[in-house]
Amino acid sequence: MSILSNVMGQYNTKLDNTAIEDFPRYDFATRIKPQVRWLTPVTWLLSYPDVWKHKVKIHRDPRLKDIKPPYLLICNHNSFTDFKVMTAAIFPHRANYVVALDGFIGREWLMRKVGCIAKRKFVNDVQIIRQTQHLLSKGQIVTYYPEARYSLIGTPSELPESFGKMAKYLNVPVVSLIMNGHHIDEPAWNQKSRGIPLEASFSLVLNKDDLARLSPDEIDNRLAEAMHYDDFAWQRENQIEVHTPDRAEGLHRVLYQCPQCKTEYRLTSQGARLSCQACGATWEMNPLGVLHALEGDTIFSHPPDWYEWQRENVRSEIEAGTYSLECEALIDSLPNADGFVQMGKGTLKHDMNGFVLRGTHNGKPFEVRRDVIENYAIHIEYNYIDKKMDCVDISTIDDTYFVYPTAHDVSVTKISLATEELYKHHKRNLK
Repeated sequence: MSILSNVMGQYNTKLDNTAIEDFPRYDFATRIKPQVRWLTPVTWLLSYPDVWKHKVKIHRDPRLKDIKPPYLLICNHNSFTDFKVMTAAIFPHRANYVVALDGFIGREWLMRKVGCIAKRKFVNDVQIIRQTQHLLSKGQIVTYYPEARYSLIGTPSELPESFGKMAKYLNVPVVSLIMNGHHIDEPAWNQKSRGIPLEASFSLVLNKDDLARLSPDEIDNRLAEAMHYDDFAWQRENQIEVHTPDRAEGLHRVLYQCPQCKTEYRLTSQGARLSCQACGATWEMNPLGVLHALEGDTIFSHPPDWYEWQRENVRSEIEAGTYSLECEALIDSLPNADGFVQMGKGTLKHDMNGFVLRGTHNGKPFEVRRDVIENYAIHIEYNYIDKKMDCVDISTIDDTYFVYPTAHDVSVTKISLATEELYKHHKRNLK
């Protein structure tokens, strides 16, 4: 198997008959070293062909002339091309990168040599701070994708509240790389590149004086401002046309509720069109990413507006105390980087109290609970690896469960929105 092949669908059958409590766990504590020198030119060779193909323009903040490693680099996240553009932006320097554990499957040795720091998503982990501090002490750039997943609709995802405290503690400059067009080129809901031109802004966000002067909350606000982007708006403003015939295919995974009849889970997409099976409403996406209703009022021509309308509806359910979901699901466990352990069928419950995941492995029942306050956000995937199903990724400190709902009246996008809104609702009620 090639080291560049997709091994994220690899299964670890050796643990099929092992009790969950005996699963070997990933070692997050062993120190990550700076990227091996001979691999740095390899990263350039793998990155620059796509950078040239997409005619990437990188706008550089003149203040960066005075900023040398070590520093923290924060990037927005829309596709794998992000890593390639980031490599070009920091040239000729090398970097270490925070990467989700599933990216290490079957190639842990290589990922460690490249300088990747493994992490389980949306769990508090002191090891990530220790690894970052160690690498900064070695004069490295440490790269974070604080959204921790691909943007679902080409706009910012929820950011961690702890980043400001970490940045202040580490006391090195914070630099941002905000990339535009990556969602339009290869959206999370249809991961095929359209070959469009791309753009990025490489900027200084915080210097050491800023870190000393600002509070953690003020630093978080500065980071949120730096992370602002809207790829669909960028597409229109720059007149970037996408003429691929399937430019809206898969969009129903994100836009799951019809704005005409308000029905959920009945949207479908094919080619450049999005349709509601409940009321027959149909929209077409033009080459500039604008939606037009074929009959009646369009309501939402800008896809992120439709997405945020869905969020408002989920928020209303939560404020009324009525949000609840329970369904059958397939469950895979990822205790380490050797591959997924198939746990078979179980149930996923998500309501005002958080997540409850139940299943059976090796004849013994198991249960995973995550309270609302433990997840400010959740990672989801569309059409994921070999199962070709949408999934929710629920992590604890020592395991990650990839949960694939099997019911048709479930949207992982709604689960994602509900997770974020439940957390905010809980925080508001604590005040």
